[in-house]
Amino acid sequence: MIPATFSQDLFAGKVALVIGGTTGIGAGIADAFADLGAVVTITGATPAECATARSRPAFRCRDAVAIDVRDESAVARILADLPRLDVLVNCAGIIRRGDEHDVQVFEEVLAINLTGTMRTCTLARAKLKAAGGAIVNTASVLSFLGGGLVPGYAASKGGVAQLTKSLAIAYATDGIRVNAIAPGWVDTPLTQALRDDAARNAAILARTPLRRWARPDDIAGAAVFLCTPAARFITGAVLPVDGGYMIV
Repeated sequence: MIPATFSQDLFAGKVALVIGGTTGIGAGIADAFADLGAVVTITGATPAECATARSRPAFRCRDAVAIDVRDESAVARILADLPRLDVLVNCAGIIRRGDEHDVQVFEEVLAINLTGTMRTCTLARAKLKAAGGAIVNTASVLSFLGGGLVPGYAASKGGVAQLTKSLAIAYATDGIRVNAIAPGWVDTPLTQALRDDAARNAAILARTPLRRWARPDDIAGAAVFLCTPAARFITGAVLPVDGGYMIV
């Protein structure tokens, strides 16, 4: 029998941690897990970011905690505070368009987007093993394509894709599935500059067969699916959620 993909109480009794869940794609994913019954904790980069998330009328997560994913002790503390862990979603990320050819900026982008993802996965492994949990990392269409203005971002997301495949192999004996989503162009604060650039916006829409920018909830459905029983035999996948952008 095929397991139900979505039901109102699908994640009842489950605990989810969404790193980078205060805004954008991460916030959409956190809301989706909460809607399906999970107890969700989210993280943000600053206390102000977390306070803003908690002030949203629709906020329904357990808490929003400020951490720097480069700080191992901070990541360890938030994991220690959780009674169990069934789902880890890594969405923390930065982009520095035009500045990433500076090696220091390049290294900062990799430290957050790639090494930060490795750090959270490594520190969460024991709790995920105990629960038979799942990890969803956030790759990008730039895991597959180049980005002339964002060599650090593109390199970090290519790394996330390969990290996901590698951890899927390494964690399989622990009963942990590791997958990634690869979003295309999503309407979030991170892409505001692109949407404000008429020429760039038009070029993105022209190449996207579905002819629109994604919303965070478009991405959230794919992330949630990868953690459901319906995806029980999927691991090491990097799933494009791009409106068809990469097939053109």
